[in-house]
Amino acid sequence: MRTLVNLSLILALIVIVLGAYTRLTDAGLGCPDWPGCYGHLSVPMDAEKAAAAQALFPDAPLEHEKAWNEMVHRYAAGTLGLFILFIAISAVVRVRRHAETPVKLPILLLFLVIFQAALGMWTVTLNLQPLVVMGHLLGGFTTLSLLYLLRLRLKRIHLPMGDPKVRSLSSFALFALLVVIGQIALGGWVAANYAALACTDLPICEGDWQSQLDIAGAFSVPEAVTYQYGAHDYAERMTMHVAHRIGAILTLIVVGILLLRGYRMAQSAVIRTSLTWVSLTLVLQIALGLSNIVFMLPLSVAVAHNLVGALLLLSLVGLNYKLVRHA
Repeated sequence: MRTLVNLSLILALIVIVLGAYTRLTDAGLGCPDWPGCYGHLSVPMDAEKAAAAQALFPDAPLEHEKAWNEMVHRYAAGTLGLFILFIAISAVVRVRRHAETPVKLPILLLFLVIFQAALGMWTVTLNLQPLVVMGHLLGGFTTLSLLYLLRLRLKRIHLPMGDPKVRSLSSFALFALLVVIGQIALGGWVAANYAALACTDLPICEGDWQSQLDIAGAFSVPEAVTYQYGAHDYAERMTMHVAHRIGAILTLIVVGILLLRGYRMAQSAVIRTSLTWVSLTLVLQIALGLSNIVFMLPLSVAVAHNLVGALLLLSLVGLNYKLVRHA
């Protein structure tokens, strides 16, 4: 079971990267139907199938590269779903012989991945509606986090118990985790509404940006036939981008305080190693975020920003788990 969980964890990271790549290459509607592609299980390649596909979906021109980006993501996500199904079955079978085997977490993961599949379908059928796209992204990050938590539980890390200093640190670590989750949600909202390049200056935005802030509009969902390439005006997208930058500053402050307190208070080598992973991923994530602005959202940097965001989340999940066990 541990091997299957480890493989699923790696595959979940790959699915997140593929999802980011699909979104950033504007391939979210590369296949206008679900779960297949233009009525086929794979992208129609020969001339006859392509012509039939185009006749079936006349308003959705077939672009093979985008369609393959979308289908590879679906294949990987489907494989992950099967892995999680096998994990849930294995947990139910094993608990009869090993009472300590986690069961609730694998069952929760199974229900979550089923809901993720529904969100994937709605992403297509609702033409990239931003709330659905952001929910799909958060669902992917949640799946990854729960798989990592399951891995930690199966690993059975041994820590000394009853350190009151660590107990006080665990509450702030949970707060830092919630702040990072909120920042990921803001990033998902920015991405879903194509607002990543709404500001191209540092430290905030160009021109008289303060007078253009529109918080109500930025966090609404306007009516539109399709949400591909965004349905908000510039002021609303700029507001989203500013909110994400402010969130990044808040995240840096909160996680920075956590690291300072943690290194000062924790004596356990396991806890200090977790703090080091949080430090590395935080610094790298800030550097990638700045690079996205300076270099105008290069694809490789933008995809890496999603990946390192996931790793930062995992490092905090791991730290929280170990702190709770250590307290």
